[in-house]
Amino acid sequence: MQKKSIYVAYTGGTIGMQRSCNGFIPISGYLQNQLATILEFHREEMPNFTLYEYKPLIDSADMTPDDWQIIADDIGKNYDFYDGFVILHGTDTMAFTASALSFMLENLAKPVIVTGSQIPLEQMRSDGQQNLLNALFIAAQYPINEVTLFFNNILYRGNRATKVHANGLNAFASPNLAPLLEVGTDIRCLNTQSAPIGDGGRLIVHHLTPQCIGLVTIYPGISAKILHNFIQNPVKALILRSYGVGNAPQNQNFLKEIKLAIQQDIIVINLTQCMFGKVNMGGYTTGHALEDAGVISGSDLSVEAALTKLYYLLSQNFSTKDVCYFMQQNLRGELTIDEES
Repeated sequence: MQKKSIYVAYTGGTIGMQRSCNGFIPISGYLQNQLATILEFHREEMPNFTLYEYKPLIDSADMTPDDWQIIADDIGKNYDFYDGFVILHGTDTMAFTASALSFMLENLAKPVIVTGSQIPLEQMRSDGQQNLLNALFIAAQYPINEVTLFFNNILYRGNRATKVHANGLNAFASPNLAPLLEVGTDIRCLNTQSAPIGDGGRLIVHHLTPQCIGLVTIYPGISAKILHNFIQNPVKALILRSYGVGNAPQNQNFLKEIKLAIQQDIIVINLTQCMFGKVNMGGYTTGHALEDAGVISGSDLSVEAALTKLYYLLSQNFSTKDVCYFMQQNLRGELTIDEES
């Protein structure tokens, strides 16, 4: 059987960093040299892989939607020449990039796995070797044709993952959807629920345009003036991170600002601050008031998925009504629709 061929895009991040007198820094060519000396990557069971290093390498804290576009376009350019793709990325914004790619790559029929490490590959206890080794092996031998995130022996749906640990090796979780695969003595399937990917046609790489999106976390005593400042032109959408199942203060000035935002054609999405569960604005009076004002439910979307989905939809020149509709539809497996629960 012919070996699979995997394209590895090294965007930057801890996995390829080298120690310097000022701490760990990315060094061009260093990761390529490291991989050449590790025999496990060249075993017969492993796929062939091509490593392409971005220039300049990007610390994930500096990632922007323009960088998401570069990665998506890179996949599109190489799509017909490889059996799968592995994106090496820093952990800080890894979940944002994985989520963004899931929306940007329509009709995806090959695996795209985003991974990286908490400890540089050059270090003795690095998690980078196992993360990359397993990502390559899964892409070739257990391909799941969607954008996923692999970390610490777990494969997550990309738009369901979120970073939960600043420095632990178990850095990611998928609170509202079971992971897809678990790597142990065997590779075990944990979730067979596939994500919608499109109509089965050729890959479409969607283009993102600049968007102004606000993100407000509600807290006790929050002033309506803060909300007022978040809904000034050119803001197109506002993500509210509310309490519990979607509750917010009944302060009339606060609700007045929400209504003003919606009158200004700003899309307002209600997400829960809780790690687990989903928004149900009909559950309490404090949530019902938001619904009456025109706020739409984000269900169990993660912050990463809500933000990147808004970027994607607002870049398609849809009407506000259509964006509100699609925000509540399951486009890439990013949210749980009641009928599917």
